[in-house]
Amino acid sequence: MLKKLLFHFVRSYRHSTVPQSFIFVIDLLVAVAIFFIVELFQTQNGPWNPHIVFIKMCEVLAVCVGCFLLTGTYRSIIRHSGLNDIICILTACGIPIVALGSINFLNNSYHLIDQCIMLSYREVVEMFFLLAVGMIVVRLLAQRIYNEYFKRRRPATNIIIYGAGAAGVIAYNALQQDLRREYRVVAFIDDAPSKEGQTLNGVPIMQRRKAMNAGFIKKRDVSMLLIAIPAIRTIHKQAIVNKALELGLTVKAVPHISMWINGEFTANQIEDIQIEDLLGRDSIQLDNSNVVREVFDKVVMVTGAAGSIGSEMCRQLIQYHPKQLVMLDQAETPMYDLQFELRSDAKYSPFVDKMAFVIANIKDRRRMREIFEHYHPQVIYHAAAYKHVPFMEENPYESVFVNVFGTKNIADLAMEYGAEKFVMVSTDKAVNPTNVMGTTKRMAEIYIQSRKSEKTHFITTRFGNVLGSNGSVIPLFKKQLAQGGPLTVTHRDIIRYFMTIPEACSLVLEAGAMGQGGDIFVFDMGQPVKIYDMAKKMIQLSGRTNIEIKEVGLRPGEKLYEELLATKENTIPTYHPKIMHAMVRQYDTAEVDRTYSELEQTLAGMDAMQIVAKMKAIVPEFISNNSIYCQLDGKRS
Repeated sequence: MLKKLLFHFVRSYRHSTVPQSFIFVIDLLVAVAIFFIVELFQTQNGPWNPHIVFIKMCEVLAVCVGCFLLTGTYRSIIRHSGLNDIICILTACGIPIVALGSINFLNNSYHLIDQCIMLSYREVVEMFFLLAVGMIVVRLLAQRIYNEYFKRRRPATNIIIYGAGAAGVIAYNALQQDLRREYRVVAFIDDAPSKEGQTLNGVPIMQRRKAMNAGFIKKRDVSMLLIAIPAIRTIHKQAIVNKALELGLTVKAVPHISMWINGEFTANQIEDIQIEDLLGRDSIQLDNSNVVREVFDKVVMVTGAAGSIGSEMCRQLIQYHPKQLVMLDQAETPMYDLQFELRSDAKYSPFVDKMAFVIANIKDRRRMREIFEHYHPQVIYHAAAYKHVPFMEENPYESVFVNVFGTKNIADLAMEYGAEKFVMVSTDKAVNPTNVMGTTKRMAEIYIQSRKSEKTHFITTRFGNVLGSNGSVIPLFKKQLAQGGPLTVTHRDIIRYFMTIPEACSLVLEAGAMGQGGDIFVFDMGQPVKIYDMAKKMIQLSGRTNIEIKEVGLRPGEKLYEELLATKENTIPTYHPKIMHAMVRQYDTAEVDRTYSELEQTLAGMDAMQIVAKMKAIVPEFISNNSIYCQLDGKRS
């Protein structure tokens, strides 16, 4: 009968919590049991008087009720009891020792009531010490019974936790409380030699070389590695993940402590490792004073502000206290999203009055003049551009109109209205371009390089792909994974440089601050990455080994690899190790103006072949690849 009642009780509360009143009563019953145990041993010193025992029991119950209500020991969820709950219990049991001890002292001094009905000093200490132990034991037993009840109903996942510090212990406890899956931690890994051979909760702590090898993984049937070092360096994390993937393990991670809910971590907060974690680098160190000097208390404009690069630049710039930040873009919905984010995030709330959101198209010169007349921007970061290679290959008119003449509009107005700095965001596709998009960016570079102004300094920043940017390959792969594959790559050998969006934007701001006019800065992009290998790792990280990778062939205008410098260009270092100054050819202003005037006339005819032919005349290194425009190079398409 008792077994059936217990089963019914556990089943009733397995998805909810035990009522607080029930916990309160259990604690009082424990207090009564402890009282009788203490009194039983006291009878060795004399006869047991039921009347006196009853009075003492009432005293104990009265004191316990008051202390439990005061400290709230009954409010905790028993199956999730932790250190704070133990402290609460110790407090609840410590208060009576002090209170009753004080009452005994006063009674001995002034003989207020009969001493025989008072708990002695020894009884008080024994009673409430054992009560604390009893209440803690009850909670530990409840946890064990609850966990064991569900363990019999779910297969266990053997797991290794990387990190035997505080985060590792917290992660271990969180896994034990997870109701969705059953985890069995078979080992902790820690890089500190002093911890090797020790244990945590009975689980051995091992060095990486001993735990992360095929023999140990197979012997213990390990299927998952959990990285429990929230502030781990990127390069260290990459090495761990790559080794785990080689061993066929699923890899998860504990998020940074700032992401924990109310300072506590639960199993459902465990994160999947993202491909960005394997491509990113350790955060760069910037001399923010340079950027502060450049934008503090000035009117700053960002074009293309709603894009992935532009929006991150806005997030960073606003924290440097500009006089006003003018965010301009033609895309209405992304602009609304950016406005909502910046106005609702508490981090940006002190700067709300300094934000201006403007919907406009940079190729509309009349509209842009109106904006310059209204705001008079002093520093301009020009990120607005069309960037999709295949689309621009099919639409050269629009590509030239926006990327070249849109840039020309902003640059001309910057000089006319006396802006101090014009910083253009360019791309590695502008180097020895093989497509329309890259060529338009190179033409934009040429135009601003040719501008000569004592007041306005023109600077170009050039870098490769950014992780997670709009239209990049990673979001595409994630969508394809969600749809069950296949992942499509254009060519098995295609490589690209990658950089995180915050890193790229920080370097743009730093390069813009160091530029003195006519500069092209290129960024250290690290090692190039094979897109095919990236697709393989994304499949491994997803844990779905049945996803295929399909080669679809190079798209029009696409090339196997990108360059950051043209063949005739060289670089010299700057004070920042990630930023290099490109030594490039100079362009005559009058010649560029004449050439671009001719291009504008060609553009009016809206003939794609004529437009691209003129582009090739302006940028002789533009050799089309896998495109209908190959015929203009004397090649077959």
